[in-house]
Amino acid sequence: MKLSTPKTLVLTALMLITSLASAGKNNIDIVGSSTVYPFSTVAAERFSQATGHLAPKIESTGSGGGMKLFCKGIGANTPDVTNSSRRIKKSEQKLCAKNGVNDILEVKIGYDGIVIAQSLDGKSISLTRKELFLALGKEVPNSSGKLVPNPNKMWSDVNSSLPDTTIRVYGPPPTSGTRDAFSELVLEKGCETDDALKILKKSDKKTYKAICHGVREDGVYIEVGENDNIIVQKLSSNPDTLGIFGFSFLEENRDKVRGIDIEGIAPEFEAIADGSYPISRPLFFYAKIAHYGTVDNLREFVEFFVQPEVMGDDGFLADRGLIPLPVDEYDAINKTVFENQAMSQL
Repeated sequence: MKLSTPKTLVLTALMLITSLASAGKNNIDIVGSSTVYPFSTVAAERFSQATGHLAPKIESTGSGGGMKLFCKGIGANTPDVTNSSRRIKKSEQKLCAKNGVNDILEVKIGYDGIVIAQSLDGKSISLTRKELFLALGKEVPNSSGKLVPNPNKMWSDVNSSLPDTTIRVYGPPPTSGTRDAFSELVLEKGCETDDALKILKKSDKKTYKAICHGVREDGVYIEVGENDNIIVQKLSSNPDTLGIFGFSFLEENRDKVRGIDIEGIAPEFEAIADGSYPISRPLFFYAKIAHYGTVDNLREFVEFFVQPEVMGDDGFLADRGLIPLPVDEYDAINKTVFENQAMSQL
């Protein structure tokens, strides 16, 4: 039997990659964020209705999981689009580049608020980001200012004016963009209220971030995967618990849950749009320009998504809870999409 030489193996691999890239496929594969998933699903359905094309296939894998799949390479066996509830990380861009995914189209679709929700049957509560950090941080300052494993069991341990109920919060796993945003916009902001930690930020940013993004692992914070429906179910059966998810999911479930005020501001469409609600973040999707020529209708779908009737002020995604982009940002995104401008490489 004749053994393949290293050169032959390389040529064979290159031929396989080329065949995958040129074979084409008749449907669009989308992965990524559970927060962006409902918007993407509605857009896919409307796209199919408007054009007669197959609706894109969409899988909710979480932002981090979607990026890993997206960055695996170019070809028919890789996703064409990944949804994300945060911007692509530098490490993910490097992974993409390493695997030949170089021409990436970044599309910001709008804004979303991160909601801390409770059952309609629960006792109403209002929180600050400092209180959320003291409740959920892995290590927190004690009365002497020393960092200790989080000892707080009841909300009244965090602040005596809060209810004397057990702290229990259902939320997303580390692979979720919502978890990333919660760590950055809630835990870190709450962490910054401590003077010693604020000084640590200047002297040892890596340690500061580890402390301020650390979530306790003693059963108080319970990871629920990428399915926000499970969180709503948990809140409904446990009225004194809280859950973390995107504003759009609150909109879909107002008959079961309510969003609590954060620093006195309720999570409402107008408050997120004008920036007064303190926990908001942009939402994105990323598309492979290299797949435009090999995946049927991919470019058409991307251009459909940014139409005013889809993600504009009066678009159908706003009816589903998406906070539309300001006019200048919307115009810039349209230019990016229709001029096919890939994002800058590292």
